[in-house]
Amino acid sequence: MTLALIDPIAPAEDPACRAASARRPSELLQRDGAHDVVVPIPDGFLLDFGGTLNQKQIVGRLHGRANAPLIVVAGGISADRYVHRTETKGLGWWSGAVGVRAPIDLNRFRVLAFDFAPDFGPDAKDAKPPLTITTQDQARLLALLLDHLGVEKVAAFIGCSYGGMIALAFGELFPDWAEQLVVVSAAHRPHPLATAWRGIQRRILQLGLETGRVDQAVGLARELAMTTYRTPDEFGERFDSEAPSHAGQAYPVCDYLQSRGRAYRDRTTPSRWLTLSDSLDRHRVEPEAISAPVTLVGFTSDRLCPIDDMRELAARLPNLWRFVESPSLYGHDAFLKEDVLVADILTSVLKDIDQ
Repeated sequence: MTLALIDPIAPAEDPACRAASARRPSELLQRDGAHDVVVPIPDGFLLDFGGTLNQKQIVGRLHGRANAPLIVVAGGISADRYVHRTETKGLGWWSGAVGVRAPIDLNRFRVLAFDFAPDFGPDAKDAKPPLTITTQDQARLLALLLDHLGVEKVAAFIGCSYGGMIALAFGELFPDWAEQLVVVSAAHRPHPLATAWRGIQRRILQLGLETGRVDQAVGLARELAMTTYRTPDEFGERFDSEAPSHAGQAYPVCDYLQSRGRAYRDRTTPSRWLTLSDSLDRHRVEPEAISAPVTLVGFTSDRLCPIDDMRELAARLPNLWRFVESPSLYGHDAFLKEDVLVADILTSVLKDIDQ
């Protein structure tokens, strides 16, 4: 059973208004193992574009050793707070990187992951309108969690894909809160072709809402998304191009995509996907405003976050520690698949953090 804990301190306020010296470590940080942290969202919490959230709380999850240096980990729009395999969810979304004796070693570190807004609820199948949410909004929600926990310093914020965008936004808004940022497959702005692909996905989802064919729309949009996450080389190696016996039958690659689409139907709703997809394309930060040391990791085969965009980001960051460019068969999904490379980078980045 998931244990949801609320620390008995005053209700959360805008962390930008609180000095770091006013924070006191929460007793939650003194408890080993995995447990949820539930923080109320203040009534006056406004999104950048003037709206408000339907949800009343932000939920994070702590993993690892009590009182250890804290590392924030955030992934793509499908990621959640279950970054490591737990008693309730089985395999976490990044268990290859986070675990006991893993690169982000739960014997050495305390890890915080969190659920992105919006949370429309587990049974939200209706046509709720999407919200306009920025990566800065997500960073401010994370700050509510950190402030609630009394975290004066984040030893590292490691973000991949959408999580990398949030890490950059966090560094822009809260320049002194994170000792360092590790940004994987994310730049300071989206590429127009990536926006074009996601725009088609959004129109598929909107059509599903208009016609009442929600499950089909989510599945089809996911199929299209999968073709952008991976590379032509991987598809060429993986799938037979032989045609089926009759027109209208599925090709091998289509069977794979359809299975991925079906598997995704229970993981999101059209409204939530529309919100987060738009948030990806709304993302903008000024690299020059990020003073924390930054490690960038980019993959030359990534079509959603082209390496040239990451090179531009690297050139504009005032405190670039390291920029790793690597080939990969897996494109944008390389951070989930290239375990050895990712492990080497993370081990190097985290080795000097004081215990």
